[in-house]
Amino acid sequence: MGFPENVLAQGERVERSIHPHWLTVAGPVLFGLVLAAGAGFAVVATPDDSRGDLLQWVLVAVAVLIAVPAVVVPFLRWRTTHYVVTSHRVMVRRGILRKSGKDITLSKITDVSFEQSLVDRIINSGSLRIESAGDSPDEQLRNIPHSNHVQQLINRLIDEDDTRRRLVAQGRAAHGRPGYETAEEDDDGRMPLGSDGRRRDRPELAEE
Repeated sequence: MGFPENVLAQGERVERSIHPHWLTVAGPVLFGLVLAAGAGFAVVATPDDSRGDLLQWVLVAVAVLIAVPAVVVPFLRWRTTHYVVTSHRVMVRRGILRKSGKDITLSKITDVSFEQSLVDRIINSGSLRIESAGDSPDEQLRNIPHSNHVQQLINRLIDEDDTRRRLVAQGRAAHGRPGYETAEEDDDGRMPLGSDGRRRDRPELAEE
């Protein structure tokens, strides 16, 4: 399931949508298969009578109670952990029942680094550390597939975002706001006459 497009701003595009590495749930899934096989064997091995039926239900109930925290919860935690890199920001979403999220705009990111253990290098994974300006704590993204590529992507997007902002600022400074941005007042405090011979009105302050 892809990231919902309705949370994106106008002109914003998704560059990378990531879940933690699939090997983070390989252990729980394998354990779940072993647990299911063991429960099935135990059910088949029990006698087919009233006492055996009761024992079968007990074995199935125990298997389910073990599977929920050991298999289902880790899988749902992996599935609901979402890292999204867009042309404007880095979004983090976590939580099964209780959701949490954080958006880090590219203009506020001051540093992006990655770390890889020996196992991470073997499975081509790693952790990303995103430092941002302000009082908010650094964000740690763990078990990121191709973490070095994601780091390079974020750094490239930061440069592109900075260039885009500079071009927009230069364009506004060059053109100004028609009619009053570059106009100066007369000595009597009134706005000067425009090219059509009419006096320009003083711009109204925007409402907060």
